[in-house]
Amino acid sequence: MRNDLTIDHRALQGAYETRRYFAKFERIIGHLERVTKMTMGEGTIGREEGEVVTAYLRALAGTFTALSYKHLLSGRVSDQLPSGLNIDRTDSGFPIYQELLQLANDALNAGKHLANLPDQNRLKQDMVRHILNEQTAPTRLQFAMSQRMYYEQLEGRALFWAQNDPQAVWRGENSKGRGRYLVHWASYDSQTNVPVIYLLELEDSGRHALPRDEGRWPRVQSHLMAQSVSALKLVTIASGFDQDFDDLHPKKLRRIFLGPMYSHWFTEQNGPLREVLAEASGKVGFDWALAWTEETLWSREVTTEKTGFFSHADREIFKLAKMGEKGGNSGASKIHRSLILPQRAYQVLEEHNPPGMKGVRKYVLGSGDRILSYK
Repeated sequence: MRNDLTIDHRALQGAYETRRYFAKFERIIGHLERVTKMTMGEGTIGREEGEVVTAYLRALAGTFTALSYKHLLSGRVSDQLPSGLNIDRTDSGFPIYQELLQLANDALNAGKHLANLPDQNRLKQDMVRHILNEQTAPTRLQFAMSQRMYYEQLEGRALFWAQNDPQAVWRGENSKGRGRYLVHWASYDSQTNVPVIYLLELEDSGRHALPRDEGRWPRVQSHLMAQSVSALKLVTIASGFDQDFDDLHPKKLRRIFLGPMYSHWFTEQNGPLREVLAEASGKVGFDWALAWTEETLWSREVTTEKTGFFSHADREIFKLAKMGEKGGNSGASKIHRSLILPQRAYQVLEEHNPPGMKGVRKYVLGSGDRILSYK
């Protein structure tokens, strides 16, 4: 873990670099939705899980859209804008965690800002008049328009925040009459600056439905958000939950890392991807790769533990990958690693054939936005 988290941060310089960055991520997130559909078809992710992941991806796209409006005139109105968007250039390629915190703070005050800004029609009219009368670019009016669009995006859209609280999806009852839920939540990890999605399948032996239980549900939400740290192993998260809630039984926990994003233009990477992306960087839009990692932990069997003089509780025994297997010593049952990249970068990767990429599934963007899957 880094002691100084700012060492590897940098601010994007100027409007051109900023727009190129956001255009890249707009395409990448769009590709991720199609990859999610492919994983559903392959059986890697179930239908309900896939729908949840897709919703988070669309929220993430909304967050990037909001940030792009905020920094639309970066470098052109220096006395009114802070330094450009700060990104993590080594660990993730994504905006730094503090950008998401500021986004949430701005959202709280979006209504006040919108009340003090002219509407879009008025701003457009003012820009036309400025161009006709002054014959110069209406930069300050353009800035006002970008901020108007920024706050409208914050106020009216579902976005991916630094913390996205747990939600529960009903999945019926099992043979014992226990309620089954898919609980999902997400976070923007403050150490790695990478969006992370959590999917927890659990059974409920409590008296009241979990989402409507005022005694348990707030505690569950608080507990899960407190454990949303990428440094924690899945078995640590699941075991702690199992111990703290006697009538909730975690059967499967999955964590999906949506990153890092590697780019020859924007990030500094080590290892085999460094040469691959450098060689593939001749044409704009072909110099990137995004890692997609799924960690899965599932219950192997159930044992009973005495919790009082006359009470007992089920406890889960989780299946852990053995040393030498994929995911060995990771605290998970299985780890599935994928890489999403353009065709040109994939061709270079295959030519280099680095050992570290063996066993990693590649989702390759072909012509006509086709996506091909290779092991």
